[in-house]
Amino acid sequence: MRKAFLILALAVIAAAAPKPATNTLCPVLGNPVNAKSKTVVVNNREYRVCCMGCPEQLKATPDKFLKADGTPRNAK
Repeated sequence: MRKAFLILALAVIAAAAPKPATNTLCPVLGNPVNAKSKTVVVNNREYRVCCMGCPEQLKATPDKFLKADGTPRNAK
């Protein structure tokens, strides 16, 4: 019983974790980003952004910057 509970708890935690960022351009301004760039979570997915103003813009209007599948509109 305890083992089943532990497995269920780990599955819930894994499901709640956002998908890691893979973008190489900021979805808002299009500037290059890297692993050290700030990240923001939108729709349970992380995105790297280039500056301090981008997270709020991305959160406020995600449809402007992201396709329906979550891919940044400026992705190459």
